[in-house]
Amino acid sequence: MVKKEILIDCAGWGDLILGVVVGALNLDLPDARYMERRIPISSFQPPNFEKKKYLNDAVKIADKIVAVTQPNAETTFKVRSGYVLSSIRRYLRERGFRVEEVEVTGELQEKVERGYIRWCKEMGVPVERLENRGRFWTFLEWVREIPRFREKLVKTGWESWNNKWRERAFLRGRIAC
Repeated sequence: MVKKEILIDCAGWGDLILGVVVGALNLDLPDARYMERRIPISSFQPPNFEKKKYLNDAVKIADKIVAVTQPNAETTFKVRSGYVLSSIRRYLRERGFRVEEVEVTGELQEKVERGYIRWCKEMGVPVERLENRGRFWTFLEWVREIPRFREKLVKTGWESWNNKWRERAFLRGRIAC
């Protein structure tokens, strides 16, 4: 049996807007096949956020990863640490797969990050606002420009959104960091 190695990572978990992009990279194919799926923003908004729907969505993505990558008994899934991927690690272990919790760097991390950036562009975020990784303040400023329209793109299930950031987003003037 051929030993396979499949890496799984995500991007967008800590960002104010949109959902999360989950990507998988099958390292054992000559062209290192990559696939990605999105956990929608609605999973990070009430009432879905409180129900942790994003974890169920992650499991659905894991199911697709298994279907596409066709793992065997020798396959090892190397899944990034972090809460949003915890349900993927649990799902894979429950199905008898070997799972390692790892810090992902390199090609997969770059591909998943590009997938999240692509999603931001699709939703109208200007390219210049996407240049650095510490995007919280940049995204908050962007939402503030048209808050009634752009709030639908925010992870409004976050307690901090309702307790602090929403009010700042709807205030006039610049936000003090």
